[in-house]
Amino acid sequence: MGSMRPTVLLFDIDGTLITTGGAGRRAMDRAFEQLHGRRDACDSFHMSGMTDRGIVRKALRVIGVEDTEAAIDAGIDAYLTHLADEVRRVDAQRYLVYPGMREAVQAARGLEGFAVGLGTGNVREGARVKLERVGIHDQFAFGGFGCDHEDRVELIRRGAEAGAALLGVPRDECRVVIIGDTPKDVDAALGIGAECIGVGTGTFTAEALLKAGAHAAFADFSHRDALPTLLGRS
Repeated sequence: MGSMRPTVLLFDIDGTLITTGGAGRRAMDRAFEQLHGRRDACDSFHMSGMTDRGIVRKALRVIGVEDTEAAIDAGIDAYLTHLADEVRRVDAQRYLVYPGMREAVQAARGLEGFAVGLGTGNVREGARVKLERVGIHDQFAFGGFGCDHEDRVELIRRGAEAGAALLGVPRDECRVVIIGDTPKDVDAALGIGAECIGVGTGTFTAEALLKAGAHAAFADFSHRDALPTLLGRS
C-alpha cells in the first residue's frame, strides 16, 4: 500500500470516527413520529452504512408512504431538527471519538500531498452537527456526503474528486483511501478503485471487513500499524 502519490483520505463518521450514543437513530425515529405518526419506521432494517436519504426512502416504503423527493426532503429536514437536540442530550461518556482517530486525522493533515476529507452517508449538515460536538468538524476541508448522492459509491466518487481538486491533480493520479466500519464502505471503495481500511469500531469486526475485501483492517486506530498503513508507510 505504500506510495508517494498525492493521497486523498475519506473518513466515514458513524462507527468510524465517532460514536454518537445513538443520537442519529433517535432523531430519525422522532422525525417519522412527527411526520407520519410512526416511530417504528426504521425497526425492520439495519441503518449501518446507509445514506441518510436512503434510510428515509426505505423507511417511507416500510410504512407505505410514497417515497417522493418531497417526502424524502421533508424527512431529512425533520431529522436534522431532532438531530441537533439529540446530540445535545447525549452524555459525554457516550459521545466519543474512537481511539486513534483524532491523532490519525491530525497526522495526515500535517503532511504535504494529503487531502483529508469525509466520505459519509450523512447529509452535510448532519455531519457538521455530529462532528462539532467533539470539536473535529473543522479538520475536514471537503467530502462526499449523503446529500451529494443517495448511492454510496457515487458520493465516495464525489469526495475523491473533491480531494483531488484540492490537491490540484487528476483523481486517477491520486492514491484514494476510504476509512470505514461497514462492508458498504468497502464496496464503495472498491467501486471507485480505491483502497479501504476497515475499523472494527462499529457493527462489524476487523476480520469481517477483511473478508468483505478491505485492504487492511484494525480493531481500532490505536493499533500500531494503523497510522503507517493510512499514510502509506507500512
